[in-house]
Amino acid sequence: MPLASLFRRRRFEREGFRLYGMAVAAARDPAWYAELGVPDTLDGRFDMIAVFAFLLVDRARSDPDARGPELAQAVFDAMFADMDQNLREMGVGDLSVGKKVKVMWEAFNGRARVYAAAVESGEEGALAEALGRNVWRVEAPTEGAARLAEAVHRQRRHLAGQDFAALVAGEAQFLPASAALAQS
Repeated sequence: MPLASLFRRRRFEREGFRLYGMAVAAARDPAWYAELGVPDTLDGRFDMIAVFAFLLVDRARSDPDARGPELAQAVFDAMFADMDQNLREMGVGDLSVGKKVKVMWEAFNGRARVYAAAVESGEEGALAEALGRNVWRVEAPTEGAARLAEAVHRQRRHLAGQDFAALVAGEAQFLPASAALAQS
């Protein structure tokens, strides 16, 4: 393997980071926390980032374009590169970072699978129940979870209407929380 290949970027790496950055920005919208009562904690913020990253990964994977899975993987890779860096900046020791990132990966993977199953089931309340368990850590969905589920469905439809070429170029538009929640 030539040394140059170690420094070569993976396909869609930049675009994955740009898309992930857009997901983080959408997840940080104060309305999620103020209007819905999403816990404004490290866990609550991770959960909201997971929701928006799920939306991007789901959109990319579900597109008929053959590049979809590779773009989805780039978003996923960007997310966990960022989580690794954030843990290090928070002072987590080098020996613990890998273990903590693995726990976060497992948490995201579990959430993404549950959210995908809830969306695909078409059952009313399935996504609210999943969001309630993961975001608020409650058994029965709260009003906030129901409103968040409606907003996630709106975000999902909004992303589905965007041209895949824009996603491949690292561009995605999320509805502002105020717009996503206005109809709920």
